[in-house]
Amino acid sequence: MKYAYLLIDFLSVIFPLLLSFDKRVAYHKSWKFIWPGLFITGILFLAWDVFFTVKGVWSFNPNYILGITFFRLPLEEILFFLTIPFSCIFIYECLNYYVKWKIPDWIIKLFTALLLITSAAILLFFYKRLYTLINFGTLFLLLILLQFIFKVKWLNRFFLAYLVSLIPFYIVNGILTSIPIVSYNNAENLAVRVGTIPVEDHFYLMSLLLMNVAFFEYYRKRDASFTT
Repeated sequence: MKYAYLLIDFLSVIFPLLLSFDKRVAYHKSWKFIWPGLFITGILFLAWDVFFTVKGVWSFNPNYILGITFFRLPLEEILFFLTIPFSCIFIYECLNYYVKWKIPDWIIKLFTALLLITSAAILLFFYKRLYTLINFGTLFLLLILLQFIFKVKWLNRFFLAYLVSLIPFYIVNGILTSIPIVSYNNAENLAVRVGTIPVEDHFYLMSLLLMNVAFFEYYRKRDASFTT
């Protein structure tokens, strides 16, 4: 199906979009804080995407895309960086509203330290693999900035939302990599997969969402300071 990838994008966003107008979470009222982060993060990740495509880190199956491309990226891939963060921030906001429990700070600090150590070790031994290098390098820098420099207070809520987001992630990425719509070059990653999903994709998602939530929280906090 030529529209398979487009259908995945549509199904990924349609329910969060429709549920945005629920009176309790009222996600639509937060849209104005989402767009700047979607744009800034999207530009960065799409630049990497173009680079990865040119370098053969991954490729797209022409049988499942419409054939509309920009800078060698399918339209569907560009939409992916709008639909997935939008939907995952919706999960983040729903959990903020409905779940008052949060992961204890000491667990977050320990988990962040483990992620930093793991990222540093992988970068040390697998720096020649392009997807691995940029993936774990980005995550390492983001965690340093958010945990130790900006000292943000929302990481415990973020990681809870990330864990929940892994459920749709396994569905969406499972379809993309099993058909496959997106094919990965194992010479540029660790060649370790969860089912058909490269292990790096888990951390790629984490970096993508970390950056989007960081901008989302920044613009929301800035708006609150202007109105008080």
